[in-house]
Amino acid sequence: MSDFLLRNVTLITFLIAAAVGLAVALVCWLLTRSVSDVPPEDREYKDPPPLGFRLTWWLLQWISHYFAHLVPRSAQAGLQVRLRKAGLDYCLSPVQFIASRILCGAMLAILLAWLLNSFDTVRQDGAGLGVGVYVQTILAGLLLGWAYPGIWLRDRLAARRSEVLKTLPFFLDIITLCVEAGLNMQGAIVQAVAKGPKGVLRDELQRVMRDIRAGKPRATALRDMAQRLGEPSISNFTTAVIQAESMGMNLGPVLRAQADQRRSERFLRAEKLAMEAPVKMLFPLIAFIFPCTFLVLFFPIAMKFMNAGL
Repeated sequence: MSDFLLRNVTLITFLIAAAVGLAVALVCWLLTRSVSDVPPEDREYKDPPPLGFRLTWWLLQWISHYFAHLVPRSAQAGLQVRLRKAGLDYCLSPVQFIASRILCGAMLAILLAWLLNSFDTVRQDGAGLGVGVYVQTILAGLLLGWAYPGIWLRDRLAARRSEVLKTLPFFLDIITLCVEAGLNMQGAIVQAVAKGPKGVLRDELQRVMRDIRAGKPRATALRDMAQRLGEPSISNFTTAVIQAESMGMNLGPVLRAQADQRRSERFLRAEKLAMEAPVKMLFPLIAFIFPCTFLVLFFPIAMKFMNAGL
């Protein structure tokens, strides 16, 4: 048998190379086939996704296509509500967001494993980092990568909520002035969009105007805006406007009362944050500032006592 192998080394090498090439070609064919099976998404009516999603969009499409049937309907519905509040319902689907969490976890696990392998030095006894360390590092990367998109979405929701509550009184003042000057509600919203600062509330009011121009009733468009934002202040404003219009009341006093109330609420929130600041500063003071202060004060005294005994 060994003589046969020695006489046919070239043939055996060619067969091994052909088998390896065939396996690589088969893997490439399977990958291209799986990519080509992903249907293209019609994004003509959708907004562009955030930058991080755009850079890995084809991978997100591929993952979401093959993992869509594994995500429960209830999880998709709950995530859709959060994406709507974050202003991403026309950018991402719930399955695409879950695909981003899977991709982020895989990429971070690979990155941490590569960094660990780069710093893994073999000692003189031939032992390096064990397999358990690599497994723990990969699991930590998977968990951190899975959690990061959720943290990013939570921060986006908090930032949007803060911006809406901050700019709402200003937009209500503009709408109130326009209504008291003789414009109807739709014209007042147009003027608020044109004169108001850029931000979340301006985009939502523009969307309300698009819905009205598309044929949706104004009350329904305002209710949809309140549902998208999910803020009690917006809900109170839309409910008061709809009820005043349905009862034939003058919108000026209603809007003026809403603007005054929202401004008072903003002042109370600012006062609450100012009162919470000393409590939040207590831990940094105790943990970081006080030890440094005591070290600076008592070090010269301790050195004098030590030198006095010499």
